[in-house]
Amino acid sequence: MKKVFLTLGLGLSLFTQAQNTLHQVLILNEGNYDYTNSVQIEPVTIGSYNPVNQSYTVVDTLEGMRFASDLIIDGNYYYVAADTKIFKLDLNTHQEVASVNCPGVRNLGIYQNVLLATRGEYLTTYDSYLQVFNSNTLQFMASIDTLIGPKWATQNIVIDGATAYIAVNNGYEWGNEKGLVGLFDMNTLTYGNEIDLGPDGKNPDNLVISNGALYTVNNKDWSGASVSKITLGGATSTTSNIAFASTGCGTSALKGNNLVYQISMDNVLQEFDINGMANVGPIVGYNRNFYELAEEPLSGNFYASETDYFSFGKVYIYDSGNNETSSFLCGISPGSIVFDVRPSNSIQEQSFTFGVYPNPTSDIITVNTNMPIEQVEIKDASGRLMVQSTDKEINVSYLAKGTYSIRVNNTSVQHFVKL
Repeated sequence: MKKVFLTLGLGLSLFTQAQNTLHQVLILNEGNYDYTNSVQIEPVTIGSYNPVNQSYTVVDTLEGMRFASDLIIDGNYYYVAADTKIFKLDLNTHQEVASVNCPGVRNLGIYQNVLLATRGEYLTTYDSYLQVFNSNTLQFMASIDTLIGPKWATQNIVIDGATAYIAVNNGYEWGNEKGLVGLFDMNTLTYGNEIDLGPDGKNPDNLVISNGALYTVNNKDWSGASVSKITLGGATSTTSNIAFASTGCGTSALKGNNLVYQISMDNVLQEFDINGMANVGPIVGYNRNFYELAEEPLSGNFYASETDYFSFGKVYIYDSGNNETSSFLCGISPGSIVFDVRPSNSIQEQSFTFGVYPNPTSDIITVNTNMPIEQVEIKDASGRLMVQSTDKEINVSYLAKGTYSIRVNNTSVQHFVKL
């Protein structure tokens, strides 16, 4: 289950007087974990796509995380929810600033300096399905237990003013799905009313806000799908059924003034009129089975990812007329697409990014950067310097097997595995 989070880097509004540009598109690749044999087949990675030169670079690998589920930008930083931890990274250098343990973390929301995390896990119950952290330091602030907070697993978050709307779906307990939206006050850190979406609104997955209303895309008991509408500040909802099959794990997003969604295993993108609360029909031009959908807020370009969950991930870009204009390969299961929008005159516009490949490797590691290489340092797990170079291609065949860190130009750090 995933959430699309459209946001602005550097804490700026779309309505700022300076002209805004799309600086980069962050892609959170969920990887591939073999639960049967407890083996990480493909790691969780974060990638940066440059829309100017259309290049994609892996900027970080989250070692030890079985999967990842959310990425959001706030100010100069972005935050990642991955398996058992929350990571805070620099938006320009992609260096890890802080991390904190949060088992079962699913989605994230930020208001001022408050970071809210939802929780849920298969075959696992918690005494708290909401946890609160300081977004500056990731210091733990509060645990909203099941006596005063949601009693079941929580999922997506959207924030309007100081109110966080939270999907309470219990989606990891088959046959006991819930259909609630909880309200959380980000100022007082108190959990308030829960809005019942009714029998057709069970298992809310994606949440979006548009024109003063909150819309939820619901997967019921995985045998059907619906859309619910809640007027912001209201306590009642209306629900319309949209299909006799589920939408899978969150393959829905706002596109223009309507919702678009895809039924699981289908290759047609459907449109839903949120004002009339009725299906419009299929959109011509989309003929793939997608995993994630997101509309870029400046141009209206539409990004849609595709994956087979084990061998490839790819993102396609469509213009506002639904014509495919470009595409790029990325990591396995690209499940979050987030847009970093900032002023065109930002002094940080040309931030340094780099990636390494192949990873893992047995002999040669190649550094792919958006700027000239001045220095490369490779260190082992104990921090001992093993390689110092200025080359793009580095021979590491003589290094012992294991995980190494690689720093380029004394700024960003990546990790690679030597086979």
